[in-house]
Amino acid sequence: MGELFRSEEMTLAQLFLQSEAAYCCVSELGELGMVQFRDLNPDVNVFQRKFVNEVRRCEEMDRKLRFVEKEIKKANIPTMDTGENPEVPFPRDMIDLEATFEKLENELKEINTNQEALKKNFLELTELKHILRRTQQFFDEMEDPNLLEESSSLLDPSEAGRGAPLRLGFVAGVINRERIPTFERMLWRVCRGNVFLRQAEIEDPLEDPTTGDQVHKSVFIIFFQGDQLKNRVKKICEGFRASLYPCPETPQERKEMAAGVNTRIDDLQMVLNQTEDHRQRVLQAAAKTMRVWFIKVRKMKAIYHTLNLCNIDVTQKCLIAEVWCPVSDLDSIQFALRRGTERSGSTVPSILNRMQTKQTPPTYNKTNKFTSGFQNIVDAYGIGTYREINPAPYTIITFPFLFAVMFGDMGHGLLMTCAALYLVIRESRLLAQKSDNEMFNMVFAGRYIILLMGIFSVYTGVIYNDCFSKSLNMFGSGWSVRPMFGPKGANWSFETLDGNAVLQLDPAIEGVFQGPYPLGIDPIWNIATNKLTFLNSFKMKMSVILGVIHMLFGVTLSLFNHLYFKKPLNIFLGFIPEIVFMSSLFGYLILLVFYKWTAYDARTSKDAPSLLIAFINMCLFNYSDPTNKPLYRGQMGIQSLLVVIALGCVPCMLVVKTMVLRRQYLWKKHLSQMRESSPAEKLETLEQTGTSSPTGLTQQGTQKFGGVRVGNGPTEDEAEIIEHDQLSQHSEDGDEHSEEEPFNFGDVAVHQAIHTIEYCLGCISNTASYLRLWALSLAHAQLSEVLWGMVMHLGLSSRSGGGFFGLSIIFSAFATLTVCILLIMEGLSAFLHALRLHWVEFQNKFYTGQGFKFVPFSFESILEGRFDE
Repeated sequence: MGELFRSEEMTLAQLFLQSEAAYCCVSELGELGMVQFRDLNPDVNVFQRKFVNEVRRCEEMDRKLRFVEKEIKKANIPTMDTGENPEVPFPRDMIDLEATFEKLENELKEINTNQEALKKNFLELTELKHILRRTQQFFDEMEDPNLLEESSSLLDPSEAGRGAPLRLGFVAGVINRERIPTFERMLWRVCRGNVFLRQAEIEDPLEDPTTGDQVHKSVFIIFFQGDQLKNRVKKICEGFRASLYPCPETPQERKEMAAGVNTRIDDLQMVLNQTEDHRQRVLQAAAKTMRVWFIKVRKMKAIYHTLNLCNIDVTQKCLIAEVWCPVSDLDSIQFALRRGTERSGSTVPSILNRMQTKQTPPTYNKTNKFTSGFQNIVDAYGIGTYREINPAPYTIITFPFLFAVMFGDMGHGLLMTCAALYLVIRESRLLAQKSDNEMFNMVFAGRYIILLMGIFSVYTGVIYNDCFSKSLNMFGSGWSVRPMFGPKGANWSFETLDGNAVLQLDPAIEGVFQGPYPLGIDPIWNIATNKLTFLNSFKMKMSVILGVIHMLFGVTLSLFNHLYFKKPLNIFLGFIPEIVFMSSLFGYLILLVFYKWTAYDARTSKDAPSLLIAFINMCLFNYSDPTNKPLYRGQMGIQSLLVVIALGCVPCMLVVKTMVLRRQYLWKKHLSQMRESSPAEKLETLEQTGTSSPTGLTQQGTQKFGGVRVGNGPTEDEAEIIEHDQLSQHSEDGDEHSEEEPFNFGDVAVHQAIHTIEYCLGCISNTASYLRLWALSLAHAQLSEVLWGMVMHLGLSSRSGGGFFGLSIIFSAFATLTVCILLIMEGLSAFLHALRLHWVEFQNKFYTGQGFKFVPFSFESILEGRFDE
């Protein structure tokens, strides 16, 4: 349970894997997903590592599978997903997989090549069929006398006069329909009007064999005279990518050719159908095992990539790897190594050896489907430093609660709860669907966050007594508005109530205020003209109280960090001054709020002093203000003492801590010099300086029997400091050498000054920042009220016969605007403000977030990005 509030304890382990068992061991570790491999060959080029050829072979198989997958998608064949998680194939099985994929790729390429050639031939025959049919229509039309006169303009004038027509040549072809206007203009300009063009559209679109797109084309026939024009026309047709086909001159020949073309088209269509059927069978068979093949190949590639991170022993019989892993999972890791060794058939067991290191381990927080969303909110600010307090468990409650304070409405909260509850109940089915909508996936990942936000919003809506901008009178108002009231001045007749739009209820008069509402705000405030004045005061004080409590809780959590990391200096000169400073000023302000609520009633509330003025006068030591009377006796002395205590905390954080750090550095430096000098010099130095240890023990006495020291060695405290200094200079893993950074008094002083100023000013600015709880709550309530008054009120005020139909339309508009504006836009705004309050105002009190995330070698995480698309 303790690991929930702090990241997992990690350790650096060394793995000794036999060469024949390394593949299977890494495979088992990938299935387990609990170790993060370190690269032990950072200076070795990727192409010079041992298993680079195996990685390339896996990449080639992956390329072939992607080609097959592309063909399957092009054929609109669904890929079968049985949820099977196949085991990693052995290295010897790679040859069989390569042969299978090679055969499948070659077969598909051959089918595609043949199909493309057949489609190209089919397209040409189809175009020729349309040409023969259309040209016959053109020639039939040319037999019309009017068209003969038009064509006589192409004849030589001397020949035309004698009435002897010349024989015209012609070419026929097919061109894309959109190129016809440009094509016609080009023919007219180049041939200077000496050609005659007829064109007709082909009704059915034709399939392009290369791209598979449907193309609209037109048939054309061009009449000309002479070889010169013939060459020009052919060049223009070639430039416009028009397809020319031979067309017989006599009708009988055209009829015979058309019959032959139709026969060939029928035969070709049969072959195309058989080819497509064969292609479909091949792709359908591949689609059944496509996912399994992808998983196997990607697992193999991941294993070989991981093996490239290992060192090869000089004997070439052992691979050495270094991994980060949780201490709590060491038994599972060792069991996975044994399974891998047994699966490989090796008789030599793999060895796991824990290493001591001064390197900072990665941060790993175990999560489940409920806590993962809240952990992601924290990690978005920064990955936690190793073993520091994890804010996520507290965020589970505080984040939806602060959101609900800004979003409090029973109706809107209920709608949000129902939407999130639907996602939670049907999460298994929705996960199986694997939607591609990024927005939906983001909302679905935060379904538990939204669920808690909705539940807390219902709760705060009950406290505010606000449901779609209306109050619910569940327990009866605590204010009496009946015209029967005892003392003089409270007797209102029915005529008074009818004749006055606004009347004042004075709680000081007996019988008017009968007691507080049992739960939340009295519903009568919903119709009061001073509703905003009352809610402003209530929500502003509530925001300050919640904010100070939230920040005090954050400062308190820093104590557990200091205790865990054994930093007593940070406790006495960090935590205690910080908590005292904030409690003396803002904690006292909260006590004043509660005291004022209990000390004054309806009759004496007019004489109550302003807390804001009182707090300002407290900080300025101004107690001679006649307009603001004291709240209680002895207020001046207590407040003066609290301000002095708060001001005294500033030099403790600013100066005292810096001087103590400097003192510790000088003492460690002195001990380091003693360690490097000879024993005689040490004794002489001690005798001359009489330096005392940090614990106040003097260097006197030579030997110790029982309670007396012997020898000229260091005391136990000195030896502890020397040992710590040695550990900081020499890392125990033997591979790295880390030196302690030199102490710079100026840098430490500046850093401590920045921290102190930031904290002291932050206490003021952060407290003011929590007023956003008040501002957004009022804004949400006012938006809801405006939407009801401007939309829904119109439908409810109608008394005509068609009011029901009008109300249906108006309610649909009201529901749409409620969801779009108040739920989505206002909900997103409140979410972002709650996020800022946690990141800036809460987490900066104890959370540094300077770690790096634990990224284990896991097949699940490798594959989910590929198959969740």
